[in-house]
Amino acid sequence: MEPLSNMEIVHLNSTVTLLRAKARLGSTTASLNGRSMSLYGGTPMSRPKMKQREQHHTTATTQTGGSANFSSSSWPNSSHDSILVSFLSFCFNFWDSLFLWTSFCVSLIVQKEGVGYCTKVPRNVNMAKLQNGYLFPEISLREFQHLEKYPNAKLISLGIGDTTEPLPENIALSMANYAHGLSTAEGYSGYGAEQGNKALRKAIAETLYKHVPVKDTEIFVSDGAQCDITRVMLLLGSNLTVAAQDPSFPAYVDSSVIIGQAGDFGDEVGTYYNIEYMKCGPENNFFPDLTSTSKTDIIFFCSPNNPTGHAATRNQLEHLVEFARDNGSIIIFDSAYAAYITDDSPRSIFEIPGAREVAIEISSFSKFAGFTGVRLGWTVVPEELLFSNGFPVINDFNRIMCTCFNGASNIAQVGGLASLSPEGFQAVRSLVDYYKENAKILINTFNSLGVKVYGGTNAPYAWAHFPGRKSWDVFAEILEKTHITTVPGSGFGPGGEEYLRISAFGHRESILEASKRLKNLFTKAE
Repeated sequence: MEPLSNMEIVHLNSTVTLLRAKARLGSTTASLNGRSMSLYGGTPMSRPKMKQREQHHTTATTQTGGSANFSSSSWPNSSHDSILVSFLSFCFNFWDSLFLWTSFCVSLIVQKEGVGYCTKVPRNVNMAKLQNGYLFPEISLREFQHLEKYPNAKLISLGIGDTTEPLPENIALSMANYAHGLSTAEGYSGYGAEQGNKALRKAIAETLYKHVPVKDTEIFVSDGAQCDITRVMLLLGSNLTVAAQDPSFPAYVDSSVIIGQAGDFGDEVGTYYNIEYMKCGPENNFFPDLTSTSKTDIIFFCSPNNPTGHAATRNQLEHLVEFARDNGSIIIFDSAYAAYITDDSPRSIFEIPGAREVAIEISSFSKFAGFTGVRLGWTVVPEELLFSNGFPVINDFNRIMCTCFNGASNIAQVGGLASLSPEGFQAVRSLVDYYKENAKILINTFNSLGVKVYGGTNAPYAWAHFPGRKSWDVFAEILEKTHITTVPGSGFGPGGEEYLRISAFGHRESILEASKRLKNLFTKAE
């Protein structure tokens, strides 16, 4: 076997991450620039044991004096490269120390080849506490692997909640015209206000909060809800406790881990010790039992919920606000799917009396206006919301936006403004109705198969239950036999085990074809 080239060594660094994912995904082979390295085993990888990993790391660094530092004369020559590959494969088979071993081996190779340098800056300990990769890139990786295996398959993606229908013409033209105007002296503009375009903030207040006490000066326009989640966590700091719905959007927990609020991960329970997981399932009408919920500083709450599709009732949100007021907590309310609500469920937490004193609301243009790629969202911070010392939260959030953000794209904001015009708003409502009809088709499909399914009425997601089965196993079976991707419920938290989230974002013909394939699969299974 010829020696590894410097370019291959560079590739190996990124390959380590793929190897880690492939081991978890059940793949038995990974490639390095055309070379095949086999991994033993093929079952999903268990979560790393953090404390054990740290102990291993301490031992390794002690033995090597802080980092591997072998002279070139002590390293095996090129004839031993195959032994190195076998050694890597052997290491990968030990799941709990997977990341440590791969990183260690790469370190040895890089130093041997002379293409790497390690600083003396330690890694952020909170990043090391994150479990596995982020859910949705992992789904994309599985799609990629499946298409490698079946290159002629017509894959239908009902996994990642990405909109598929074209933007309404008047909205797209507004952005195109503005962008073209930047090529002229009259139309050019530079930085905008960090808080957002005044006209857009006013339009959001008057159109989306028409009957809700929200001022335009309390609205901060951003590049999307997910970014705002992290900015709010940065605002609030690391010395706080957190509660989140279980299951829920992964960014709530992951951002809490990164900022330092989550504590260590407990392998035996599958959760972080410092996070209060509020179980939300059909047995409690998808709303937590607040009488048994511990007091926390921050409460993440999403309605309609991603992934279950449940929209909290007015009575439920009244109890949530009362709970927060009694405990002095701040609710971070995610209303990204409010446009999909069809019944009388509240579209904003600020419809509830007293919420302005205990809540921040985060929302987005992504799912109701099709701006997943355009990137535009907003956060509402009421003037009445105060820290324990009486200081207004809005003042500090304004500082966060001015310091850590330079304002949303002027082009995107023009598109947002157009989507809230009478003509534009009617057009985006038609988009929402299109996806809701897709959801109805999916719900009817699962009901016809006798599969218990939730959601779909007030959200673009179906939440299907497969009792007694691991969600990743159901995901894998459907992908293998129907060429359809979904999302395993366990990716949204331990409360999502046995469930799949199926997205209604897709072209109608794809939804109908997916319905046909699912019926064929589960009918044969009977």
